[in-house]
Amino acid sequence: MNVWENESLVATYPVSTSRFGLGSEKGSFRTPTGRFSICEKIGADAPLGAIFRSRIPTGQVWHKGCTDEDAILTRILRLDGCDTHNVNTLARYIYIHGTPDEHLIGTPASHGCIRMRNIDIVQLFERVATGTEVVIA
Repeated sequence: MNVWENESLVATYPVSTSRFGLGSEKGSFRTPTGRFSICEKIGADAPLGAIFRSRIPTGQVWHKGCTDEDAILTRILRLDGCDTHNVNTLARYIYIHGTPDEHLIGTPASHGCIRMRNIDIVQLFERVATGTEVVIA
C-alpha cells in the first residue's frame, strides 16, 4: 500500500488481500478493485490487538490461543465503493484492518478485506481522514 499526500509518496505498507482473488461479487470473499472512499474510522482509542465484532470492540485483546478466524483487530477503515462495479463494497463490509495473522502479510490471505500489521494500521488510521480516496488496483 502506498500513501500519497500532495502528490508525494509519504508511506508504504505491506498488506494482504483476499485468498479468493479480486472481484466485487456479493458473497465471493474477493477483494474489490477500483476507487473507494474511507466512510468510517472505527477504534481510535482501542488498544493494539483489540478484537472487533460487527465493528464493535469486544473489550478483548487478541493473544495466541484465540480462535477467531479472520479476526478484525486494532482499527477499522470502512470502505465505500465509488465505481459502478464496486458500489456494493459498503454492504459487503470490506475494510482495511489489523490482523492476528501478521505472518501472512504480503500474501493473499483475507476474506476480502485489506489486512495490515497492527502497528501499521494505527499509523495509517492517524494519517487519513474520513473521505480519503483509496484506489485498489
